[in-house]
Amino acid sequence: MLKIVAIISITLLLSACHQANMKATEFIEETPQRTVLKVGTLYGSQTYLNSDQGESGFDYEMAAKFADYLDVPLEMIPYHNRQQLFEALRLNQIDIVAAAITTTKNRREQFLLGPTLYEVNQVLIYKSGNLKPRDFNKLQGDVIVISESAAVDTVIKLQQTNPNLSWQQVDDKDNEELFSMVASGEVLYTIADSNSLLINQRYLPELREGIVLDDKTEVVWLLPPLDSDRLMSALLSFWHNQKRNGTLEHLNEKYFGHVKRFDYVDTRAFIRAIDNVLPEYQALFEKHAGNLDWRKLAAAGYQESHWNPKARSPTGVRGMMMLTQPTASSVGVDNRLDAEQSIRGGAIYLQKMIDRLPASIPDSQRIWFALASYNVGLGHVEDARKITQGMGKDPSAWRDVKQVLPLLQQRKYYQHTRYGYARGSEAVHYVDNIRRYYDTLVWVDNQTKQLELELEQTEALAEETGSQTDDIDNPEELIKSAAQ
Repeated sequence: MLKIVAIISITLLLSACHQANMKATEFIEETPQRTVLKVGTLYGSQTYLNSDQGESGFDYEMAAKFADYLDVPLEMIPYHNRQQLFEALRLNQIDIVAAAITTTKNRREQFLLGPTLYEVNQVLIYKSGNLKPRDFNKLQGDVIVISESAAVDTVIKLQQTNPNLSWQQVDDKDNEELFSMVASGEVLYTIADSNSLLINQRYLPELREGIVLDDKTEVVWLLPPLDSDRLMSALLSFWHNQKRNGTLEHLNEKYFGHVKRFDYVDTRAFIRAIDNVLPEYQALFEKHAGNLDWRKLAAAGYQESHWNPKARSPTGVRGMMMLTQPTASSVGVDNRLDAEQSIRGGAIYLQKMIDRLPASIPDSQRIWFALASYNVGLGHVEDARKITQGMGKDPSAWRDVKQVLPLLQQRKYYQHTRYGYARGSEAVHYVDNIRRYYDTLVWVDNQTKQLELELEQTEALAEETGSQTDDIDNPEELIKSAAQ
């Protein structure tokens, strides 16, 4: 069976080279029953989220681009567990599974595997403060894994050489729920991919990576094993185009590039500040954000001053948004130590940076260029863009420019620029930090809204049944706990 699948895959790959210009009309004509692209997925930060900011996720963005390539509407269908997801694919209720799924022997035998989207490590996860696991025969408790996940195959294989290994599989939890249980001490160990761990460490900094079980495992989409030749051929052609034009690199940087540097102390401090400091200033960030997402403005404020309106620096910058005197004057701020004036001035200045950027920079990336300019100056960012272009890279892609900015600290590069030396690596670190803070604020915001909704539903149910809402222990504390 494996040889057959391999032969089919190679044949389709060669076929795709001749079908790179396949039109959507061909796709629809050859499969007239298909009027939409149905993509099954799982909820998660790296796969698919639907919030008040719209739909997002690596797999969602790739699926949307693939649907555009085929010229058919996209229907993204989230499932609650892998069993439902894989069964839907077997029954042809969906066309593709796109949910950060890694390759395993079992999946190769059951489905057609698409081309590699990115690679991850499979790791054992435990809680900080506990003994770091080094021997599967000497673990202090069970390893809890999700049913139908790649981790099941791993622990079954491990048990052959580690007879004392004890494990359980659950079908009513997802990765993020198990991560929360590990962080709280309710579960001692779980297994997940390295990207999921890095993403969730922004909210649960107690999580730690233990033993690496498998490195450079391929993440792919899954297709039904039968009657999928045309769709696979189109997918291979699409993948080739996206790899060539840099889309895969861009999405990898967007969703995973800023989470690779993890600072436990800083993350814990930020989460505490969300609970203890932000409530005093959140309304001001919302009031003065303008066209910006207030959470990005708040994240920049935390990076600048840790939300301290009286912050001062030996270099002369002051206040919540750490404005220089000339900048403050240019945006109408006469008291940099006044929290509202500083937030308003910082928002105006950041929007000016966005507006001054070249039109070639996509809207989705302009904020990162603007923040780098806020930190190191627009002139230095333009110098970095010119170097980027000279290297044959894309000067309008943050993933490329962030790699070049640190070169402004090397004489052989900055001596040929207009604005000279700059601490470019600092600007990259600055933007990455803000992106992590922003992601954490979005997560807390979503958790808070979810808890508020659950509380409303509980109170409504209590009214219908005649129960007393007093039976709920401190309902406000439930909402407050979202930020803790």
